[in-house]
Amino acid sequence: MKEPLPIGKESVVSREKWGSRTITLLVSVAVTLSILGIAFFLPVPFIKLAPGPTFNVIGEVDGSPVIQISGTETFPTSGDLDMTTVRESGGPRGGLTFVDAIGSWFDASDALVPREMVYPDDVSGEDVKARNAALFSTSESNSVAAALNYLDLPVQTRVVATAVIVGAPADEVFLPRDEILSINAAEVTSPSDVVEAVQGSPVGTEFTIEIRRMSEDKTVTVVSGENPDAPDRPYFGISVGKLYSAEFDINFTLSDVGGPSAGLMFATGIVDKLTPADLTGGGHVAGTGTITPEGEVGPIGGIRQKLAGARSAGAELFLMPEQHCAEAQGHIPDGLTVTPVTSLTDALKELGHWVAGIAVTSCPATP
Repeated sequence: MKEPLPIGKESVVSREKWGSRTITLLVSVAVTLSILGIAFFLPVPFIKLAPGPTFNVIGEVDGSPVIQISGTETFPTSGDLDMTTVRESGGPRGGLTFVDAIGSWFDASDALVPREMVYPDDVSGEDVKARNAALFSTSESNSVAAALNYLDLPVQTRVVATAVIVGAPADEVFLPRDEILSINAAEVTSPSDVVEAVQGSPVGTEFTIEIRRMSEDKTVTVVSGENPDAPDRPYFGISVGKLYSAEFDINFTLSDVGGPSAGLMFATGIVDKLTPADLTGGGHVAGTGTITPEGEVGPIGGIRQKLAGARSAGAELFLMPEQHCAEAQGHIPDGLTVTPVTSLTDALKELGHWVAGIAVTSCPATP
């Protein structure tokens, strides 16, 4: 027969069992919470897009005009013509945390996109940066041509290196905007002349190239390498395009901004500075859109973020490519009038209507 426990012994044992279970439970909870806490701050494979800063293209940044024009008559401007941007978080190697990602779901002006859509595994951050720099340079150049064509002024055309890839064969030989005059003594009149010369010879071929840099002519040599994106295909590692300019100086002072979407606002700003009419009437206008040398306006990315950023900066009118009407539906901030455009001529007409108090074009209602 089992002897009874001494008085008080059972309660002591129960307390000991309860105490060990409690400790085990508390340790499990603490470990779980620690794991969750770490997970919350681990990077996730997404890029966060949020409204970025705006820049008044007829104003100044850090004391310098965004668009500098000299050598011809210019006219006073007033108000704001804002180019809009998108702020990117996450980068090519992560950095966006789970907490950041969750937060973006509760902000209608933010968006999450898979990181590989912006930074594929086989494309480095430097490659993307170089591509965006080339697009921005092309945007500036196209805006000059579009504005000059609109004003019926002469346009000068040169073939240049629009961007140079870090670590490529042409790196430390070429600089962006070097004009390419000839390659192996053959005159260069179009970007295709350079592409065909390089790709028409085997990898390892040495080329002698005449360039013009800052009004100084010089001779450089480049040995073609193997294109990392297309094995056995030779390349220099430069983007080649047309640079459009005026018979007078037009320069842009913005730095650390990439992409092609400022073209429409740059062209509008140039026209504003070169004509006596006050295009904004002192009002606050913002916009976005790519532009061709002929003045055609094309689509961009991040329209919802740009709408939010424009209104946050105080804009009352927003000019955008007509292709974004459906995407913008339901995301237009209160107090912001949005008008779709297809060309620089179209944009200037709508701007004139807005300043005169005439109703501007709106996106068609969705069915």
